[in-house]
Amino acid sequence: MQPLERNRLHALDSIVDDRGELVVIEAQQHVPFVIERVYCILGKQGLARGFHAHHQLQELLVCLSGSCRVVVDNGFERGDWLLDRPNQGLWVGPMEWREMHDFSEGVVLMCLADAHYDEADYIRDYDQFLVEVRGEAVP
Repeated sequence: MQPLERNRLHALDSIVDDRGELVVIEAQQHVPFVIERVYCILGKQGLARGFHAHHQLQELLVCLSGSCRVVVDNGFERGDWLLDRPNQGLWVGPMEWREMHDFSEGVVLMCLADAHYDEADYIRDYDQFLVEVRGEAVP
């Protein structure tokens, strides 16, 4: 089990001048894996998303616009991060429960993933996640 704080936030290169800001994301430099899929979540205020884990998939979450709060749970401890700038990414690994909350108006959350969509990789029940990650039933 990897502690939740270790290497969780990834700084992305940012070049700022009088024209604005250019943020660079490169696989295996800023992202600790080869990118196979990119998708964006356009969240709605007051509604949460996620509430699942993956057996194998890992992701880097980057808030391109607005903000949201991401909860990551490894079955033993939970961490909570505010994503509110495009030059920082939050790494979420395999066998980690993820939840996205508190979407601001106009939020765009980009997700970089190391594999294509595979429904069989999802764990959508929290109790089942705990059984799988801990290797035992949770009372």
